[in-house]
Amino acid sequence: MSDPKMTKAELDVFYAKRRKKNWVFLVILGGLSVLFFAITILKMS
Repeated sequence: MSDPKMTKAELDVFYAKRRKKNWVFLVILGGLSVLFFAITILKMS
């Protein structure tokens, strides 16, 4: 079986998309962490 290879340009686009998705995931995860922390602090007081 032949293994399909990506060109350098295709790899660059693939990694750019992956990097963007990772940053979006990081922002969402950080936002949820801050939200849960704020809710916890508000419940304690």
